[in-house]
Amino acid sequence: MSKDHFVFTTLGALFVPAFEFMYGVGEAVYTSMIALLFFILMDWISGTRAAKKDLSYGSSYGIDGVARTLFMLLLPAGGHLLDIVFKLPGLLFGALTAGLLYHVIQSMVANSIRAGWGEWLPLNVLEALLKWVGSELDKKVQRATQRGGVTPDLTVVPAEEVNKID
Repeated sequence: MSKDHFVFTTLGALFVPAFEFMYGVGEAVYTSMIALLFFILMDWISGTRAAKKDLSYGSSYGIDGVARTLFMLLLPAGGHLLDIVFKLPGLLFGALTAGLLYHVIQSMVANSIRAGWGEWLPLNVLEALLKWVGSELDKKVQRATQRGGVTPDLTVVPAEEVNKID
């Protein structure tokens, strides 16, 4: 057995049981945690780009984000452990994971719009997204302004007005 093979085998032997103890077993568990991790990464990317664009990037806020992310990744584990205690069929794990996914995707969309990526979406999709993330977007812009950033122009022209221009 090569050194690399031994290292990866050892890591798997330690990581997989720890993961299964914390989150549970099954394809739905693995997939939902991978999805949560994926969208957290997308939120980080879009949030970093938005903060650099509106000049509100701050390393202390980013460092706090690491702790926030760790907390968010541990919430479903707590839900799973409570499911075991109360003999529930994954209800708390599922509720916490779904709630986190909802919040993270909402944050990612708001960050993407702040970063200026909303122009890549069709106008009716952008309008629907802005309604969905409106309060989250307002909070992010307010927080960026408080940190000394530049408030972006997030004006959206309704579809009726665009049709009048053409």
